[in-house]
Amino acid sequence: MEMKRVVEEAREAFESRITRSYFWRSSQLRALRDLLVEKEAEICDVLRKDLGKHYVEAYRDEVGFLIKSVDYALGNLKKWMTPRKVDLPFVCFPSTGAVVPEPLGTVLIFSSWNFPIGLSLEPLIGALSAGNALVLKTSEFAPASSSFLANNIPKYLDNKAVKIVEGGPVTGEQLLEYKWDKIFFTGSSRVGRLVMAAAAKHLTPVCLELGGKCPAIIDKLKSSRDMMITVNRVAGAKWGLCSGQACISIDYILVDEKFAPVLIDSLKSRISMSYSDTKNVARIAQMQHFERLRSFLKEPEVAASIVHGGSLDAKSLSIEPTILLNPPLDSQIMKEEIFGPLLPIITLKNLEDSIGFIKAMPKPLVIYAFTKNESFKKRIVEETTSGGVVFNDAMVQFACDTLPFGGIGESGFGKYHGKFSFDLFTHGKAVLRRSFLIEFGFRYPPWNENKLQFIRYLIRFNYFGLALMLLGLKKS
Repeated sequence: MEMKRVVEEAREAFESRITRSYFWRSSQLRALRDLLVEKEAEICDVLRKDLGKHYVEAYRDEVGFLIKSVDYALGNLKKWMTPRKVDLPFVCFPSTGAVVPEPLGTVLIFSSWNFPIGLSLEPLIGALSAGNALVLKTSEFAPASSSFLANNIPKYLDNKAVKIVEGGPVTGEQLLEYKWDKIFFTGSSRVGRLVMAAAAKHLTPVCLELGGKCPAIIDKLKSSRDMMITVNRVAGAKWGLCSGQACISIDYILVDEKFAPVLIDSLKSRISMSYSDTKNVARIAQMQHFERLRSFLKEPEVAASIVHGGSLDAKSLSIEPTILLNPPLDSQIMKEEIFGPLLPIITLKNLEDSIGFIKAMPKPLVIYAFTKNESFKKRIVEETTSGGVVFNDAMVQFACDTLPFGGIGESGFGKYHGKFSFDLFTHGKAVLRRSFLIEFGFRYPPWNENKLQFIRYLIRFNYFGLALMLLGLKKS
């Protein structure tokens, strides 16, 4: 279908007001859930084709995660749609006030290739819950997943209000020429800047879900059990989550120099146990990205810092889980987001110096910290800035519907997941209703001292305080 017609049909569907009802929103969410349940095997298969993901990883991170998100939205949708009553000042008496949630209109969603189903449908859940029509641009770098969505979404969802568009950068540029009521983009900061520039021409609000170098601070852990759990969680967040190709993946580790050897040995053991079999590790998505990661390791000083792994297979687009110890801080691997299975470990003489280290870097999407030191935790929260902070685990924050997910600064802006997704695609309309019963003359000229004093009282007292004062029961 011609691009112009795609956009027009979505806009016409929204203007028809069909998307505003609870029935339409809930029916679309239930249909989406049916798609996920009925097409589970097919979804996991296309994720294997695009990224080499194991069935369990594909279900955990995309199918199961999305079913949970849909169920949460369905369970809370009526409450989210209900206007919220608010208190009003005495100057408005007698009146009532409310914030009425209404859909923004027709929105554009750009998906990403690393979680091509999850990062397409998670924002879509929010847009549908909020009652919008939408156009979803899938990623050309995950062709099997893109084709699956293009073929199946129209079979399950309202194909007038929900449009799927496939294509590359040219298609994206064409879509950005139209005026939208919201643009949601997941991807690199480079492309994010282009999206913002295009959106600025129409004053379109934008949500950017980017990435950045997410650090993990690892404190000395005396308990062998705590150490084992930490290593499990760190390894899972690096090599067990799309082979590190995730914005929330651990990008590098900060650790006390005396503790580093113990940590490295433990990580090596974990790799051998869980990630040495290529069936358990996703492959690199595309040759261009593979070559970018290989170029990191070609720098002589970076290559010299490898303490485990480092082998690459261009034919299968696979890279061995790799650990590097103190690569140069001015190397590309320490300046760019890695987005792959390479894990630099940076040692510090004093672990509390990690706060200064992180503050000197662009603001990350997430800071992970494995520690039992409560004062250190407090310092991390109070002295650093990031999209979020997670203590003693990694990745799990993405699955929490009651926590906002999103970045700050270079890692993006705008929050989603759960109610935050609903709010992201919703306009809170202020509605005030007042009667003709009472009219206050102090609002209008001619001005005098009595009116000024009355206005001062209005500012000084709440409704009840002023009422008592006027009744003579309370002194000013």
